Amino acid sequence: MTVWEAPPGAVRSSGRHVHSMETVLQLWHDYRIPAGLLVGLVLLLWRLAGTRRGKSSENPEAVRERALDIPEVFKQPTKQTPRDPEKPVRHIASTQAAVAIGPRKIKGQKTTRRPSPQRRQDTPLQVQPLVFFSSLGGSTEKYAGDLLKTLPSALTTAAPSASNIRAPQLLDLSYIEYEDYFTGLPKSDESIAYVYLILLPTYNIDTNLSNFLEHLQETHYDFRVDTASLSGILGYSVFGFGDREGWPTEAEGFCSQAKEVDKWMAKLTARRRAYPLGMGDVKSDLKQRLGEWQSGIVDVIIDLAAGGSLGEGVPGSGNAVESDEEDDELDGQSRKPPDLADLETLGGNMDSEEPLAVDFTTYGRMQSSKPAQPAPSAPKEMVPKTSPTYAALTKQGYTIVGSHSGVKICRWTKSALRGRGSCYKFSFYGIKSHLCMETTPSLSCSNKCVFCWRHGTNPVGTTWRWQVDQPDVIFNGVKAGHYKKIKMMRGVPGVRAERFEEAMRIRHCALSLVGEPIFYPYINEFTGMLHAERISSFLVCNAQHPDQLATLKPVTQLYVSIDASNKESLRKIDRPLHRDFWERFCRCLDILKEKRFRQRTVFRLTLVKGFNIDDEAEGYADLVERGLPCLVEVKGVTYCGTSSSAGAGLTMQNVPFYEEVCAFVKALNAALERRGLKYGIAAEHAHSCCILLAATERFFVGGKWHTVIDYERFFERLESGDPFAPEDYMAPTPEWALWGNGGFDPADQRVDRKGRPKVVEI
Repeated sequence: MTVWEAPPGAVRSSGRHVHSMETVLQLWHDYRIPAGLLVGLVLLLWRLAGTRRGKSSENPEAVRERALDIPEVFKQPTKQTPRDPEKPVRHIASTQAAVAIGPRKIKGQKTTRRPSPQRRQDTPLQVQPLVFFSSLGGSTEKYAGDLLKTLPSALTTAAPSASNIRAPQLLDLSYIEYEDYFTGLPKSDESIAYVYLILLPTYNIDTNLSNFLEHLQETHYDFRVDTASLSGILGYSVFGFGDREGWPTEAEGFCSQAKEVDKWMAKLTARRRAYPLGMGDVKSDLKQRLGEWQSGIVDVIIDLAAGGSLGEGVPGSGNAVESDEEDDELDGQSRKPPDLADLETLGGNMDSEEPLAVDFTTYGRMQSSKPAQPAPSAPKEMVPKTSPTYAALTKQGYTIVGSHSGVKICRWTKSALRGRGSCYKFSFYGIKSHLCMETTPSLSCSNKCVFCWRHGTNPVGTTWRWQVDQPDVIFNGVKAGHYKKIKMMRGVPGVRAERFEEAMRIRHCALSLVGEPIFYPYINEFTGMLHAERISSFLVCNAQHPDQLATLKPVTQLYVSIDASNKESLRKIDRPLHRDFWERFCRCLDILKEKRFRQRTVFRLTLVKGFNIDDEAEGYADLVERGLPCLVEVKGVTYCGTSSSAGAGLTMQNVPFYEEVCAFVKALNAALERRGLKYGIAAEHAHSCCILLAATERFFVGGKWHTVIDYERFFERLESGDPFAPEDYMAPTPEWALWGNGGFDPADQRVDRKGRPKVVEI
């Protein structure tokens, strides 16, 4: 076998190489730890020096942008890096998001084209009316031009000192860019605020108006702009021109396009409707309706120029309730605060020049062996502004006038303004609800009725222990409060312009709001002020103050509440405070009998199932025989769902159906016939669950019922100073209001709680 052997020189060279490698390895093993520490320290120092040098020389924005790796075109210019004018600018929305390391999150939201104008407080607001119109034949353009000419003079006449109202401008919807006016507000000085007045005809063909409607709708739903992109506007109003020959009713298309524009403008402006939608028939009442609308517009513009807003509450409507329901209950709170056990003790001592408290109500003279007590230094306020009573009544929608009076608009007033019907007083007596003011000069009452609508929050007392406000203060205060509440309805959808205009002149006054109006010491002076302005007076009392009732001067119609047919039932229902309540009650019926030939007298029966319906028709007939009223109203109780009523035993089970009210009225009428009393069922208002009986010998003339009041005739006879009887100012009852016809005005539209048309079978 052959063995390979290395040459001798090669062996010597390899030995030296091995020796050197062993030397290096020995050195590494000896010094590797110190060398590693030295290298690590050098790298650390280099890192710290570089970081400090970068922070001192680099812009913070550049650091954030580099961390996010933002493209060059999106970088924000800084002082160190001048911006290229050709490159767009994108602002970083959130600094915290910018410094975060990780995937970018883009957040965004819809923005308005132009926000509500913000102006300096020392800069006067300039009101700029803009008159928009659309026209094919030229007639609408002519009316818009006339408005442009007459509006400045009307504004100058109504408010000569209003220098911040600019001259109106006329704009044709066919020639303007919608985006300039109806996607956002016009670009102008921030001290200028706009009022939009829109005049529109109605066409059954495709026109530019159809495009305008489509634009409004698309703008509202466009995700790129705010849903209320015109919320910075001061207000708007629309007037429609129509022809009832082609479209007899609104449901069939009368002024339908104006109604649509009004609806979408309400959405785009966040309900800043400055005045109700006006509508006029070009062949009948156009000039009258347009004049009424223009008059209302003038008042609104003046108010806007003076205050810069449409009033209290939500924009445009003053937080007016749109439904026909009563105000909601106090939100989960007790309806009777702990300190309301006896509300007649509320109030603080107030200096007053009025005479000291006097008992105006005590029936008969009460002898007492006790020594006379010293009179208080000054009477208290009935409803102080700091009291829980004031807070509760104000929350329920009352306007408190002075220290003991109040005013409120009822749901029927709101209903009538929207063309949805008036209350039973219109069917029975010809009172339009939107012309009626509901008030009381005394919030206090001497009963605590189980069906009281005021949740037990109004004061109670048997004698007048409070300071007395002068009648002129009350009269002016309740009128101002009523008109203020009516104005709050001008932005509510569906309010008719012509009825809103009519409502700004009170023609009737129902003294039946809450409390006992006849309790007020100066009730005759107050009703005299109503009559001086030809405002009719409907006064309701609870038959507990016979002395005041005996001295009451004639009113348009005098009511007495008859809530029970016997003493025990009256105690349970009315819960009177007077111990001699039944004697007072009977005496009031006698007084009413004496007055029946000098003024219209009415018994009002409120039926409460389980309290005063079952087998009590005979008892009520006895009371009618005693008082012989001109009229008898029978009405089912309205349940308010209050805790106080529930505590008194009143629930929905106590509310009678209309069929039950009808059956009771028939039984009562039969009981009256058996006593030889000549009464008949005259009229009804099924919506209010109310039926009217009247004396046939007095109000059934020529084969027709005459329960409606001729108010002009009443004031003529009253102002003459000569004695007159109820028969001297009566008028025929309309056919639709008679018994068996339902009693709902055919000129109005009955709706359900959601505003949908409701068909009622009679």
